[in-house]
Amino acid sequence: MNNADKLKQVLSRVLKVKVDEINDKSSPENISGWDSFNGLMLVTELEKEFQVKFTIDEIIAVNDVKDIKASLRKHGVDI
Repeated sequence: MNNADKLKQVLSRVLKVKVDEINDKSSPENISGWDSFNGLMLVTELEKEFQVKFTIDEIIAVNDVKDIKASLRKHGVDI
């Protein structure tokens, strides 16, 4: 499984949405399960899955899946 698929799996599991419903524009605005609690859970699960540690600034800057991918790239994850 490539890293893009892993990301979708984590998002799907934490946010309780189908994998095929996730795209770069997916965000708290259009996924009802993406609330502040699940946002924190998402950070924890992504850090575990990809062996990275996000800064507070990175976490605050995330508005959608595209932003998550950009943050992962900054940490050397090929996605």
